[in-house]
Amino acid sequence: MSNMDEDLARRLTDLRRARNWSLDELSERTGISRATLSRIERGDTSPTAVVLGQLAQAFGLSMAELFGFGAPTLDVRVARADQPVWKDPATGFMRRSVSPVTNGFRGSVIEGELPAGETISYSVPPLPDLEHHLVLLEGALVMTIGDERHELEPGDCLRFRLNAANAYHAPGPDTARYLLTVITP
Repeated sequence: MSNMDEDLARRLTDLRRARNWSLDELSERTGISRATLSRIERGDTSPTAVVLGQLAQAFGLSMAELFGFGAPTLDVRVARADQPVWKDPATGFMRRSVSPVTNGFRGSVIEGELPAGETISYSVPPLPDLEHHLVLLEGALVMTIGDERHELEPGDCLRFRLNAANAYHAPGPDTARYLLTVITP
């Protein structure tokens, strides 16, 4: 298991315990089985992006805040080597926290790489009204937000407030690589 997975396992355990929730209660709030939650917290398995979305929603955090552990407080420069990277074991989706959530800033910048043919779907946003600015750098990306479908090409920017189910799909033939800026209300 990577350091990022170990940190994430500790973070999820700490968030649950801070709320005095049992694994059973977290399971009820997320729809994720108690056994799966236990394996994630022990570090026996890495959660998928969809599972992390469900956990973020239950904890009332944005995904960036869920990944916000260990971030520098007000450093001006975040070297690439210091940017946490997480990989979804189910899809191969890679998430790099380019500019993590920190004290004093409401925004974060994420670099995402979604392999060709893969889709990540979130049934509910982790927090209502999160402002997003997505710039596609390479490949093709189809974003579905509620009932709206957006086909993006390199250089396109999609700006939206997230208040509905959403999905990221890389139709191929290449990996979709993008930057996503998320601003918490």
